[in-house]
Amino acid sequence: MNIQLLEWKAASLRRVVLQMALRAGKGHVAPALSWVDIAVTLFYEGYLRVHPNDPQWEERDRFILSKGHGCLTLYAVLADLGFFDLAELETFVKDGSRLAGHPDPNIPGVEVLSGSLGHGLGIGAGLCLGAKLDRRDWKTYVLLGDGECQEGSIWEAAAFASHHRLTNLVAIVDRNHLGATDFTEQVMTLEPFRERWEVFGWEVRTVDGHSFKELLEAFELNELDKHDRPLVILANTTKGKGLDFMEGEAHWHHRLPIGTQADEALEVLHRREQELSQVIQG
Repeated sequence: MNIQLLEWKAASLRRVVLQMALRAGKGHVAPALSWVDIAVTLFYEGYLRVHPNDPQWEERDRFILSKGHGCLTLYAVLADLGFFDLAELETFVKDGSRLAGHPDPNIPGVEVLSGSLGHGLGIGAGLCLGAKLDRRDWKTYVLLGDGECQEGSIWEAAAFASHHRLTNLVAIVDRNHLGATDFTEQVMTLEPFRERWEVFGWEVRTVDGHSFKELLEAFELNELDKHDRPLVILANTTKGKGLDFMEGEAHWHHRLPIGTQADEALEVLHRREQELSQVIQG
């Protein structure tokens, strides 16, 4: 895909994310919207080796959504790629649905149960050590929230991965600067964030998490570089990206727009999708 196609895909997914949540009457929309562009880059540009028609393919790369409450984006992507039928998105959090409020390995394309924050990186490190010992060449990508990086388990896993030189591990931090109730720096400062990862022995790249150019460069460098340590991509993002009233506002962590605000939000996302579609068609 070229960058315009990636932007259109992201706009389309943002609309689907909001539609799913409004249909269900629940869901963490703002945390889902912040990592849409990361998801599009990773899943649609071929950096994540997967076969939608064979989700358990042994040589697949593994993806772990450690910030499991952002699952609306993951579900939208997996359905769009054909891991399961698009119609199943309409069942989100309904009785008997596989699509719960946090990812579950019963869902094709989901590797582990996640959402209890602070565990995704440790699981990913364990998978990578196993792959290294078995001389397998697949990678594990872990999407972390910056709020969960206040958990000690993250830094234990970071030290473990560095010690074992897990070059097959890539962490991506959705650095939107907001937790569930407040800015991360008000709750417990993470800065100097880049330097922390470097001290723990990681290769670090910092990008604009909404710039496809910068995201593509970061993932491409990972393909080309033969670094001798695990990689973390610190992706600066905006929580609620795409909806002005939601962007960077802590109180939208698990709230949904209602009434005319919901209608207007859908219209904004739909209009953006249509504008990009027209650009692509020339």
